Amino acid sequence: MTRRFTILFMVLVASSCSDRRERKADPVDDYKGTARFPVRLADKQDIRRHHRLYEAADTFYQRVLLPAGFNGGIIVAKNGVVLFERYNGLKRLDRVDSMDARTPLHIASVSKTFTAMAVLKLQEAGLLKVTDRVDSLLPGFPFRGITVRDLLNHRSGLPNYVHFAEELGWSSDSVLTNRSLLAFMTEKSDRIPVNPPGRHFSYSNTNYAVLASIIERVSGKSYDLFLKETFFMPLGMSDTYVYNEVMSDYAIPSYSHGGREEPIGFLDAVYGDKNVYSTPRDLLAWDQALYPGRMFSQATLDSAFKGYSYEKPGIRNYGLGWRLLEPESGKRIVFHNGWWHGNNAVFSRLPSDSAVIIVLGNRFTRRIYEARRIFDAFDGYAGASDSEE
Repeated sequence: MTRRFTILFMVLVASSCSDRRERKADPVDDYKGTARFPVRLADKQDIRRHHRLYEAADTFYQRVLLPAGFNGGIIVAKNGVVLFERYNGLKRLDRVDSMDARTPLHIASVSKTFTAMAVLKLQEAGLLKVTDRVDSLLPGFPFRGITVRDLLNHRSGLPNYVHFAEELGWSSDSVLTNRSLLAFMTEKSDRIPVNPPGRHFSYSNTNYAVLASIIERVSGKSYDLFLKETFFMPLGMSDTYVYNEVMSDYAIPSYSHGGREEPIGFLDAVYGDKNVYSTPRDLLAWDQALYPGRMFSQATLDSAFKGYSYEKPGIRNYGLGWRLLEPESGKRIVFHNGWWHGNNAVFSRLPSDSAVIIVLGNRFTRRIYEARRIFDAFDGYAGASDSEE
C-alpha cells in the first residue's frame, strides 16, 4: 500500500511539474505586462458564464474554418477576457513551421483603422481638423474641395488607384509608392474621373494612401514611425509593423486557396490603405485601446463610429475608417474586413457587449468572413449575421 502511494505521489508531482513547464512555455505571458489595458485568458468560470459565445466561436472554427483549409489565427474575447483562441497551419506552406500567437500576417484593409485613428489623434493634438481641405495640407494636390473627412469616410469622389494606375499608363515594372502615386495623380489629374466630393459613398483605397501622406506631412514623421510611436509601442503590440520592400524576405507570404504563393507586385509598396502586419493578440490590444478614456476622447470615438452615408436603405454604413452594421436595436457593430492577395482579415467589435472577433489568415478563403455568424451568440443583432460584406 505504501509503495502504491509513493508511486502515485511521484506521478502527481511529475504531472504538476509538467503542467507548470507547459504553462511557462505557452506564451500566455504576452497578455501580462506588455498590454496597457487589462487582458487575460478565460478560466472555466468565464467559459461557463459566456458559454454561448464560446460555443459559437468553436462551432465556427471547427465547422467553417478548418474544412476550408484555414491557415491563421482566431481570437474571440469579451471584456478583455480571451474566451477562444486557436492557430492552425503553417507560416510558410513549403516549411514545417507552425502558425503561433506571434506570427504577424498582412491585415489588408484592417490597416485603415490605424490610419483613420492616427488622423484623429492628430486632430486631438490640434495639428489638423477633419474639415481641413486636402489641398491645404498637401501643397500641389490637384483636386479641390475634398476634405480630410471626405477621405476618411470614402466620400471624396476619388477613384481607386488599384484600378486607374495601370489604365492611365503606370508601368507594372515600376513600383508604385505613396509619393509617386501623388505625383502621378497630379500629372494625370485631367484624366482621372473624380466625382464631386460629399455626394455619395464610394470605397477607394486612394483615400487612405492620401491620408498616410497627410499623416507624414503634418506629423513630420514617416507613417510607420508615427504608428509605432503612437500605437504599437504604447500598447505593447510588439509583433505589429508596417511593411516595406526591405522586409520582403522575411514577411510572411500569402497563398491562393490552392496553395500557390502570391507574388509581390508593383502595388505592394503603397501603405495607409493596407500593409500593416499584425497578430490576433496585438489586435486585441488595439480593440481594448478603442474604449472611451483610454487612448481617445469620447467625442473622437463618437465621430469615428457613426455613419456618414445614408443614401441607401439597410443596416450597412461607414464611419471614419470603420465599417458599420446598425441593426434596429441600436447595438452597432464596428468592424473592418480585409483582403489583399491571399490574405484575409476580420476585425469585428461589438462595443455594447464589450466583445471582439478577430480572424487572420494568409491562405485565401472567403469563409473567414462568415465570422459574422458569431454575432448570433448575442441578443440585439438581428440581421447582422446575414449582412454580406
